[in-house]
Amino acid sequence: MKAILFLGKALVALVIAACLAATLIPPFLDRIYYEGPASAHFDGSRFFNPDGDSAGQIPIKGNRVNFVVRWLTGADDREDWPEMINVKPASAFPPLAAGELRATWVGHATVLVEMPGLTMLTDPIWSERSGPFGIGPKRVAEPGIRFEDLPKVDLVVVSHNHYDHMDLATIQRLWERDKPMIATALGNEALIGKTGAKVTALDWGQRITLRPGIDVAVTRNHHWSSRWFTDRNRALWSSFVVTHPAGNVFFAGDTGYGDGKWAEEARALGPVRLALIPIGAFRFQPGQMDTGSHIGPIQAERIFAGLGASFAIPIHWGTFQLSSEARETPPKMLAEVMKCAGYRDIAVFAEKQIGVPVAIPPLVEVAAPPAPDVRCLKGEAITRLK
Repeated sequence: MKAILFLGKALVALVIAACLAATLIPPFLDRIYYEGPASAHFDGSRFFNPDGDSAGQIPIKGNRVNFVVRWLTGADDREDWPEMINVKPASAFPPLAAGELRATWVGHATVLVEMPGLTMLTDPIWSERSGPFGIGPKRVAEPGIRFEDLPKVDLVVVSHNHYDHMDLATIQRLWERDKPMIATALGNEALIGKTGAKVTALDWGQRITLRPGIDVAVTRNHHWSSRWFTDRNRALWSSFVVTHPAGNVFFAGDTGYGDGKWAEEARALGPVRLALIPIGAFRFQPGQMDTGSHIGPIQAERIFAGLGASFAIPIHWGTFQLSSEARETPPKMLAEVMKCAGYRDIAVFAEKQIGVPVAIPPLVEVAAPPAPDVRCLKGEAITRLK
């Protein structure tokens, strides 16, 4: 039965691919999203990671076509995920007092962050699937806030152009409703602009002021970009720091580890009160703990330490099945990693529920250890998690 189901899915995928190839490939053969002078991460044609370009490699042995077909059809020996989990969406967002900060995980890399004088969304996606033409991974968790219940959004940050992070349908709805500032990295404005939205695109190290004391800085991370097979790295990827008198907010976007120094670069912009750090989509073969383009819990803890953040919310897990680890593996593994690292209070970076507003604690210094115990990281409490 499974073999028949797989063959059916594979046949459907091949038919769709053939139709798309016949009608859509030619216009996409050479998409130019950005033109500008060469730099330390742009060769005049495509962007690259200056700390080594492993991010765009397929995360398993084999060829890219085989990997994509297996991923699209679910024939990659992935762990079973639930069809749908129960989510009670948040609907009340009372005003904040001076110095307060609140965050609600909507799902995947989408977080509503509320600060006095500013409401922001990160990589907003309300679509049912993360992919082109209505195909791609399907949500197993409804958004933690119904779109119609969102408070007015002042700022949207978009980290890069992958479909699970740049959802043009959602961006268009937000623009038509609220006209927020939309900040992104170079080249992505060519895509977002097609929604009719006004976009501010910046290079790594650049920043824009929203209002006195509140800036959006585009910062380095380690990833890659593509909306189609031939437009690889035509647009830049990034993390963000939003400065605020109540404490800075860091959003890692979608990222691998690279040299890891980009966390320290973000820290140099001021104390980080809240960090949004990905922990999922790291396993594509048994025992894998990270990929070139995605960090797992072990490297996520190192980013948390490098940021010197007071508090962090783990994101990029449990919403769309993008890899082979079980749905609950990332937060369970993170808890064990934080224990291995010796944090006095592992709650400073621990699982949060979709749709549950979190009052962010005041800015304090977190005494992060120099590195977790390697023997502990190789212990059964971590390695047994599938």
